[in-house]
Amino acid sequence: MFFAKGISKLRKNNYYYLLIGVLLVTQSCKSPSEQTSSQADLPAEETYTVIISGVKVGHLNLSRSGDTLVTDYDYKDNGRGPTIKETIVLNSEGFPVQWDITGNTTFGNDIKESYKLDGQQASWTDATGEGSAKMEQPSFYVNQSGSPYSLFMQARVLLNSKDMSVEALPAGRLQLAELETITATSDAGQVNLKSYALSGLDLNPSYFVLDEKKQFFALITPRVIVIRSGFEKEEKAMRLLAEKYSAQRYEDLQKKFAHKYDKNIRIRNVKIFDPKTLALTDLSSVVVSGDKILSIEAADVAAGENEIEIDGAGGTLVAGLYDMHGHMGANSALLNVAAGVTSVRDMGNNNEVLDSLIQKIESGVLAGPHITRMGFIEGKSPFNSNNGILVESEEEALEAVQTYADKGFYGVKLYNSMNGEWAPAIVKKAHELNMPVMGHVPAFSTANDMINAGYDEMTHINQTMLGWVLEPDEDTRTLLRLTALQRLPELDLNSAPVQETLDLMVKNNVAMDPTLAIHELLLLSRNGETQAGVLDYIENMPASEQRDAKMAMASIANDTEDKAYRGAYDKIVEVLKLMKERGILIVPGTDLGGAFNLHRELELYQQLGYTPAELLKLGSYDMAQYLGQEDRGAIEPGMLADFFLIPSDPTKELKAIKKISMVSRGGVLYFPSEIYPEFGIKPFVDKPVVKEN
Repeated sequence: MFFAKGISKLRKNNYYYLLIGVLLVTQSCKSPSEQTSSQADLPAEETYTVIISGVKVGHLNLSRSGDTLVTDYDYKDNGRGPTIKETIVLNSEGFPVQWDITGNTTFGNDIKESYKLDGQQASWTDATGEGSAKMEQPSFYVNQSGSPYSLFMQARVLLNSKDMSVEALPAGRLQLAELETITATSDAGQVNLKSYALSGLDLNPSYFVLDEKKQFFALITPRVIVIRSGFEKEEKAMRLLAEKYSAQRYEDLQKKFAHKYDKNIRIRNVKIFDPKTLALTDLSSVVVSGDKILSIEAADVAAGENEIEIDGAGGTLVAGLYDMHGHMGANSALLNVAAGVTSVRDMGNNNEVLDSLIQKIESGVLAGPHITRMGFIEGKSPFNSNNGILVESEEEALEAVQTYADKGFYGVKLYNSMNGEWAPAIVKKAHELNMPVMGHVPAFSTANDMINAGYDEMTHINQTMLGWVLEPDEDTRTLLRLTALQRLPELDLNSAPVQETLDLMVKNNVAMDPTLAIHELLLLSRNGETQAGVLDYIENMPASEQRDAKMAMASIANDTEDKAYRGAYDKIVEVLKLMKERGILIVPGTDLGGAFNLHRELELYQQLGYTPAELLKLGSYDMAQYLGQEDRGAIEPGMLADFFLIPSDPTKELKAIKKISMVSRGGVLYFPSEIYPEFGIKPFVDKPVVKEN
């Protein structure tokens, strides 16, 4: 999870992973001089612990003086994390009238955010620029980079509102819902609690817990917990609670939107993309029985008496796509399916959570892609990622390989804090168990070391290229593995080190999982500019997504750094072109949650010389073959009924795959136009006509 999103805010749960630092809201028609203390019931000081997968990684500290609150939020996981400080002045209703946020995001982008309310005039500055609004009614300002304590302050205002809802700034409406009563214990005794869900702006609700005095107790997600100090032992129970709430939401959506028919399904009047010819067929009918494709017939064959008939209206059927670099959670499962991503290779996860997710998907309780599991092995260090199995010796690493083999995992992935000297033994054991090995380049090692150790695939293009520009003692367990990319523009691709690595990859048949879309995001996004990767669909997304799409991922200090990062992206593309030309397999994965990001990953490969038709094949048939999954990747009789319908011809313009009208995942049909409004997304195209004979 080289680039798995950090937790500087609690939004964008779709792709792996969670950003903590939530919404804070503001509005009032009173000036600061009219304020009277409304915070007397709050403690003068409070501390919270940030825990990721059971490991304490940081803190959230609060101090209060009258109506002024000061927060100090900091965590470090996987060698990175946000550092955020806030000063907030509240009015008598609990709305901030002055709010200043400073620090840095998980990947180093500077935070200089401020909000001010003067009478009815609100103004703010964030990473996207300046904004203002005149208040006709109370409205919450949704911060872009605040701490998790923001959520509690928001809840206090919502709990005192008429229907637990309120208008939001810059846009949208927030809604609070009470969930259930629970308890927690510490050495000081038991406390009674209530859990809540906040929704209205983001793709998914945020879940949190208040005590019986309506004080902030915990922010909860399936992976990350921010919990009141003294109650750390409740962390696992809180994680399971968040998992339950998230799963229940998606179980309800599955019941509502999954169309499973007892009859055969005939999809009439469609062209089929054939990955073997790289062309579309003539108009045809595809008949599905159960979870398999039964037959492909002429377009005008009469429907049987026991069939559901769907009019494809001359559109195109494409086999379901693969995201080869995912970190799956319930929050991203359905959105992947709606985007035509019906298979995902999970590259590292909380194994207990992943087991539960797979069971629910395969039993039909949840919608989600087929998941191929890679066993994540990480070495213990001050910088380690808290995921998978952590090891402290070569012996423990070999035991981890055996554990994953016994549990039926497909392969093994190694990570940054592993001792690179253990890689040959790990690879040898994995290969004896018929498990491929891939991953990052462990710190103080090089890509050549891992290729010689027997890696079958390199993960992230930067991990390979850094070995050409780093000194031997430089530590890639920190953000250096990102910032050092500034050195790439000066790299001579004809130099001996570059050519040696490429020669080794060709000789040993090593594939490359470049995650190019996330490098585009890291190197080319700039504050105030809509990211290039979302331009085709951002207007259909909720207001918060549109705002976040104008925030840079990394810190760009000056024109020199701006030029260096842009040059680094160009150099990455040049290297990938060389790899493609030399026959190295490019494996399309995102590390961004898949869905729309997988579409972008494939689009970017056009820069490497692929045609749209070749990319459709690469993203479906080729990946099925690569993983040995002979039952999918093409639309043929006997194959799994994993495919999607679009109105136009994607072999002419690849971006056509964004406009999906129907998805079949194992014969269960989903219509994105029904699903997307549940996430605040405006549908891209209408559902096809469905007729029951």
